[in-house]
Amino acid sequence: MFTVEKACLVVVDVQGKLATIVDDSETVIENVAKLVQAMKALEVPILWLEQNPSRLGGTALDIAQHLQGQPIAKMAFSACQEEAFVEAIKENGRSQFIVTGIETHICVYQTARQLKEQGFEVEVVVDAVSSRTKANKEIGLTKMNALGIYPTSTEMILYELLQRADHEHFKTILKLVK
Repeated sequence: MFTVEKACLVVVDVQGKLATIVDDSETVIENVAKLVQAMKALEVPILWLEQNPSRLGGTALDIAQHLQGQPIAKMAFSACQEEAFVEAIKENGRSQFIVTGIETHICVYQTARQLKEQGFEVEVVVDAVSSRTKANKEIGLTKMNALGIYPTSTEMILYELLQRADHEHFKTILKLVK
């Protein structure tokens, strides 16, 4: 199981116009925002990525307003090919990665795959990822699952991290998911 002590949230490229035109964009943005808020409450590190931000724009405001610091800009589709991301992984020392964002079949898939290949535990939050088409999202999820990158949901991963109803942040998380 994923734990607060080992987990790290990775928010991949939920930015610009693309964030508004992917399949079920409102749900994706809402769920990524919930995850960010929950991770902040649980003190789980968040690695926040933006693909070519000068061209694609910044992270969706509904998400960015809950994030601190600066995103890691990238040009590679996989964040694992960006030195700043590799350094951030080393610095936070986490071994479990919860991956969210867009697009499922490109940047989410390549980042999750390379994290898994490096020996990390990786799960993808199915209701917090998307692609421009539902078919591409499904293909990305299928390929990740075949690699041992298991699907989870926003609510499932949050309760997994809590593990108990008497957790000090249970009520905070409950308000986010209800």
